[in-house]
Amino acid sequence: MDRTTYAVDIAKQVMQVHWVDAHTGEIGRRKLTRAKFLECAAKLQPARFVMEACGGAHHWARCLRGLGHEVELLPAGQVRPFVRGNKDDAADARGIWLASHQGDIRRVPIKSCEQQAVLSLHRMREHWKSVRTATINALRGLLYEFGVVLPKGRTEGLKALAQRRADIDATLPQTMCRMVDAELSMLAQAQKRMDELEAEIQATSTSTAKRLRKASGIGVLGASALAATLGDGTCWRSGREFSASLGLVPAHTGTGGKTRMGHISKRGDAYLRTLLIHGARAVIAQSKKKPQWLHQLLLRRPANVAAVALTNKMARIAWAMVAHDRDYDANWISAKPC
Repeated sequence: MDRTTYAVDIAKQVMQVHWVDAHTGEIGRRKLTRAKFLECAAKLQPARFVMEACGGAHHWARCLRGLGHEVELLPAGQVRPFVRGNKDDAADARGIWLASHQGDIRRVPIKSCEQQAVLSLHRMREHWKSVRTATINALRGLLYEFGVVLPKGRTEGLKALAQRRADIDATLPQTMCRMVDAELSMLAQAQKRMDELEAEIQATSTSTAKRLRKASGIGVLGASALAATLGDGTCWRSGREFSASLGLVPAHTGTGGKTRMGHISKRGDAYLRTLLIHGARAVIAQSKKKPQWLHQLLLRRPANVAAVALTNKMARIAWAMVAHDRDYDANWISAKPC
C-alpha cells in the first residue's frame, strides 16, 4: 500500500500538491485545477492527505475520505512557522507537508455535512445580529448630529425613539424622517430573520443537543453549537482537552524554569466560548442554589473569573455527556477507573 503523504494547499481554482515519495525520497510538486484534483486523487492507492483547516477544507476532506484516503486537517496558525522564504502556493504546500510530520500539532476534527449545516445557521444568526448592531449604531450617530441623544442599550434606545418620535420628527428634515423609517424597517427585518434562524436551530436540534440542554447554563443555542462542534466527542481525549481547545484555560509564559500563569488563552472557537460564558453568567446571576465551590469562589474572586471557571466546568461536562453518552446528573462524582 502506498503510504505517501500528500500535502495540499487548497484554493478556489488551483490546488498545489507537495509530496515526497515513500520509497525513493524524490520530491514531487504538482499544480492541479479544481476539476482535476479529485480525478488524480482517485487514481492513487490509499494515501495520507494533509491540508490546512481553512475554507472548503472539510468538504475536500470528506471527498478524499470517500475515495479511501486518510485525511488530516492542521490548524493554519501552526502551519505558518514551517513556511520558509517568499510565500506562494508551492511554499505553503511544502510547509503543510513539514508540519504534518510534527506529532505535537493537534489535528482539527473533520465535520460532517450535518454539523456544518447547523453551524451555518449559527453563523447566519451572528451575521444578522451584527447587521442589527451596525444599523442601530449608525442610526444613533446620525440622530446625534441633529441633537437627538438616545439612551444606551438597544432596547432602551429603540423604546425612547418610539416614545419621542413625534417630537423628534418635528425637528428633523423630511429626508431624515424617511431615512429613520427605512432604518427601523431594516431593524425589524433583521430581528425577524434572527427569530426565524433561532426557530430553525431549535427545530433541527439533535438528540445530543436536547440532552445537553439539561445541563445547567447550557441553553438552546449553546447546546446546538456544542453538539455540532463535538460530534461524537472522540476527537478530544478528555474534557480538559476540549475546554483548552476553546481557550478556557490560563495562558502561561516561562523562562529559566519559572512559569507564570496569565489570563485565559482565548484560543479556539470564540463564538462557542461566548455562548458558554453568557450561560455561566446567567447561572451566577439567577440561580438560587449555586454549587458550594462556586459560592466560595465568588466570595474571594471577581464575578468574571468565577464565570470563566464555571464555563470551563460546563465545557468539560458537555464533553463527558457526549463522549460517554450520558444524561446530565448534577450530583455526579467522577472517579478514575481502578
